[in-house]
Amino acid sequence: LTICFLWNSSGSKDGCEYGFFPFSTFRVRMTYRIFLKLRFPQIFKVKHANFLPLSTEIGPIKRIIGLSNLRTILYVKPMSFAHLHVHTEYSILDGFSNIKGLVQRAKDLDMPAIAITDHGNMFGAVDFYHAAKEVGIKPIIGVEGYMAARGMKDRDPQFDKRSSHLLLLAENQAGYKNLLKIASASQIEGFYYFPRVDHEFLAAHSEGIIATSGCMAAEIPRAINQGRLEDAKSKLDWYYEVFGQENFFLELQSHDIPELDKINKALVEMGPRYNANFVATNDVHYVNPADSVLQDVLLAIQTGKILSDPNRMRMTDESYYLRTPQEMQNLFAGVPGAIENTLLIAERCNVDLGFKEYHLPNFPVPDGKTADFYLRELCEKGLQMRYQSRADDPEIQERLNYELDIINTMGFDAYFLIVWDLIQYAQKNNIWYNARGSAAGSIVSYCLEITPIDPLEHNLIFERFLNPGRVSMPDIDLDFPDDRRAEMMHYCAEKYGHDKVAQIITFGTMKARAAIRDVGRVMDIPLQEVDRVAKAIPNMPPMSIQEALDNSPDFKKLYNDAPYLHTLIDTAKGVEGTVRNVGTHAAGVVVTDRPGEKYTPPHLS
Repeated sequence: LTICFLWNSSGSKDGCEYGFFPFSTFRVRMTYRIFLKLRFPQIFKVKHANFLPLSTEIGPIKRIIGLSNLRTILYVKPMSFAHLHVHTEYSILDGFSNIKGLVQRAKDLDMPAIAITDHGNMFGAVDFYHAAKEVGIKPIIGVEGYMAARGMKDRDPQFDKRSSHLLLLAENQAGYKNLLKIASASQIEGFYYFPRVDHEFLAAHSEGIIATSGCMAAEIPRAINQGRLEDAKSKLDWYYEVFGQENFFLELQSHDIPELDKINKALVEMGPRYNANFVATNDVHYVNPADSVLQDVLLAIQTGKILSDPNRMRMTDESYYLRTPQEMQNLFAGVPGAIENTLLIAERCNVDLGFKEYHLPNFPVPDGKTADFYLRELCEKGLQMRYQSRADDPEIQERLNYELDIINTMGFDAYFLIVWDLIQYAQKNNIWYNARGSAAGSIVSYCLEITPIDPLEHNLIFERFLNPGRVSMPDIDLDFPDDRRAEMMHYCAEKYGHDKVAQIITFGTMKARAAIRDVGRVMDIPLQEVDRVAKAIPNMPPMSIQEALDNSPDFKKLYNDAPYLHTLIDTAKGVEGTVRNVGTHAAGVVVTDRPGEKYTPPHLS
C-alpha cells in the first residue's frame, strides 16, 4: 500500500506537487471514506490504483515528513476486479458454483460485481440476480452460448456436430431481451447436440449486448490455435462490424493449457489493428480451489466415465475457481486495460429483473364488453343458478359486490375468466375436475362453478383467498385426470397461442442416496457395496448425508469402517444438493400475455 501526499507549490503549473511514500513509513491510524476524483490527471497514471481521502489529522504528518504546506493525503487502494466468465451449477454437471456461495465469496473479496454465464441456458439468471442484490453486489446477466459451425438449422453430423463457444453479456434491458431471444432460438430452432445460433441470428439480435472473443473453445481462439490466423482476423472483422469497438472485447485467460499462451499472444498482437479493448477473465467453474475435486466428480458423472480413466474429459488444473482480484492483477498486469475493463463492463451493465407487475393472458371477451363487466355478468348469472330465489338477498349481493370490487381493484378479472373458461371446456368435454385450496372461500368461484362449496353456508372467509392488504396472485389449484390432462393443455395452447403456453421446468437435485450411487459409480466401487451404503441412509423421514451421520449408528459405522467408504460418503456429501438434471412439471402450466420468450427462454424437453 502507498500514501500519496499533495502539497502547495507556487512553482508548479496547477499549484500542486505530489509524492508517493510506502505506507510502512508512517505509523499513523488512518481510515478512508469516499472515492475522490482528483483534478490532477498525472496522478492517475499510477496503475491499478484508486485514491481515497484519509480521515486523519494532517498536523502529525506534516511534522513527520517536514512539509508545512501539506494539503491532502491520499490512500492508494489496489484496484478491484469483476469476474465476467462464470459457470454456476446450472451449467449442469459441469459447473459447481452454488449461487449463494458464489456471490457471497465475491462480496468477501470486495468485488463490486459478478456475472453469470452458464452453458447455453439462463436457468439461474433470476436466482442469481436476487442473490447478488441481497449481498450488495451488482449482478451481470449473460450466457455462454454456442455458435453453429454453419447455419443454426443445419444438422449434418459431418459438418454440424461441433459448435464453438460465445460469451455474451446484457448491457441493458434491450440486451437482456436479446439474450432471451438468443437462448430461446438456440433451444427451439438451433438445437443439434448443443443449443446453437448462427452469425445471421446473432447479428440481428446484437443490440445492447457486450461480447468477447471467448475462451479456447470459441471460434476466434480456435482458429488461432489451429494456425488459421487469416481466418481469425476475418472473424474478428465480422464481430467488430456487428458489435462495434466499444462492445467487443478480446478475452484473455490464464490456465494450465500451453495453447493459451499462444492464443493470448496472437490476440495481443492483433489488438492494434482494431484499437482493441482487452478483458481478463477466469473460466470459473467452482468457488474455491478445494472444490476442484467435486467438480471433477460431476464431469465424470456427466460423461459416464470412472475417475481413474486416463482418457476422460477433465479440467487441466485447479485454477478454475473464483480467483482473487490480486491474483488476476498479477496474471494480467502486463496487458493495458485487461483488469480495468472488467470494472468498466460491470459499470456499463445495468439490467433490472425486479418483475414489478403481473402479465396475465389477454382473455377474449365479447365485443363491446370489458373483462370486469363480463365477469360480473357471468357471476350474476351464476348467482341465479346457485341461489335461485335467494339470489337477491342483501347478504348474498353484498358479498358478491365486495369480492368483485376487490378482484377488479387488484386487476384479476381476467384471471377468473381464464379459470372459468377452463372449467367450461372440461364440463363440455366430460373431463372431471376439482378445485382445491382457499378458493372455496370465494362466492365468485362458487358462482362460476369453479368450486362446489357455498362459502356463506360454511362461513368461509374470502380474505384467506384474496387479500387486498397482501398483493399476490390468486391461487386456484385445478385437478384433472392424468389421462385427460394433455387435452386441457392442448386447449390452452390453441386458445392463447402455442408461443404463450408452456409447461414448467423442474430441476432434479442429487438427494442423499442418489449422490452415494452416482459417486460410487465414478469411483468404481462395486455396486453391491454402494447399494449397502445408500440403503443405510434412513429414508423415513428423508435425511441428508450429514443428518444420517448424526442420527444413524449403522451409517456412521460404515463411514468409519473403511477409508474408501469414508471417501465415498464425504465426496457424496460434497455434491449432495447439486442440480443433476432438468425435467417437466407433471401439471404446472404457464400462460402469458405475450410470447413466453419475452420473459424467460423456453427449454426443449
